[in-house]
This record gives sequence, C-alpha cells and structure tokens, in this order.
Amino acid sequence: MKYWLFLAIAIFAEVLGTSALKDANGFTRLWPSVIVVVSYSVAFYFLSLSLKAIPVGIAYAIWAGLGVVLITLVGWLALGQKLDSAAVAGMGLIVAGVAVINLFSSAGGH
Repeated sequence: MKYWLFLAIAIFAEVLGTSALKDANGFTRLWPSVIVVVSYSVAFYFLSLSLKAIPVGIAYAIWAGLGVVLITLVGWLALGQKLDSAAVAGMGLIVAGVAVINLFSSAGGH
C-alpha cells in the first residue's frame, strides 16, 4: 500500500512542478525555477520508490495519465484555460484507462 502512496506523491509533485513551469519563464525567474527543480526531483524520487512494488509500465501509465488530467484541471481552474468537449472526453478516457488498470489488471501489482 505504501508504494501506491509513493506513486501518488510522485504524481502530485510532478503536477506542482509542471504548474510552475510557465512562471519559471524559461528558468529565468528564481523561485518558480526552484519549485520546478525541487518538485521534479521529489517526483522522480518517489516514482523510483514506487517501482519497488509496482511494475514500471503500470506505474508510468498511471503517473502520466493522472498527471495529464490533473495539470489540465490546474490550467482550467487556476489559469483560465478553456476546455472543449473533446478535451473533457479525452480526459474521461484517461481516467477510465487508469481505473481499468487498477481494478481489473493483474499486471497492476496487487
């Protein structure tokens, strides 16, 4: 169970780092750049810990899929980016894919 927590920490750290990328302005602004570097370091560290028990393909699929959905939601809620119906449908499919992996795949490591 702790390995799934490690994966969740990795996902949230990656989303935080990606959220700060725009403000980092090509790494020309110090504090947003620090947030990016620290967040990605935390993300990869916890992703590596999760791989002790979760197969790499499954962990990466979940990390990438949920990261896409979460960063899109951050863009929509915090940055005023528009989402059309195709984007919403696509994110729904990503969430459905992650759910299928977690609920039905024996490759999920549980």
